[in-house]
Amino acid sequence: MVTASRPLRADAARNRSKLLAAAAALFAERGVDVPMEHIARRAEVSIGTLYKHFPTRENLMAAIFPERLAALDVIGEKALADPDPWHAFTVYLDDLYALQAEDLGLNDILARDLPDAPEVVSACHRGVGHAEILITRAIDAGVLRGDYSITDMATLTRAMAQVIRDSPAEWRRFLAIYVEGLRAP
Repeated sequence: MVTASRPLRADAARNRSKLLAAAAALFAERGVDVPMEHIARRAEVSIGTLYKHFPTRENLMAAIFPERLAALDVIGEKALADPDPWHAFTVYLDDLYALQAEDLGLNDILARDLPDAPEVVSACHRGVGHAEILITRAIDAGVLRGDYSITDMATLTRAMAQVIRDSPAEWRRFLAIYVEGLRAP
């Protein structure tokens, strides 16, 4: 991997930028399992150039996803600003899964454990704080079942990731049915 202590030559910096753009586009279109060779081809560089800049897939994901995962903070802050606990909770879910539906790479990241990509894991965990507050607020207001937890939301996120992958046009319908079952009696 290129060290941060020495600036890149202009051609190396250009290649790195092309690789990041190609990887971001392909991850969004096809998910994080896209072959590295396809990324190099889209960037119009050799596979050796790709591996010189990003020795592993995790290095490449760590260069792309923390910034993209910052959208979780925006979604969380928007939901927390909503004074209606039920509406805030449901809008948060809808916005979260809309984001996943727009970007299959992000969809993959949010549905997986990535022990070899700590920067990505850390960015994912920031969103958990918002979700926990929204869940607690909705339970305390008596609008969300009292037994719902962040673990249930994690399970839902993995399930939604699969629905988004298998039936992209159906995820909103699935979410609506699921959410209706979460209302407090």
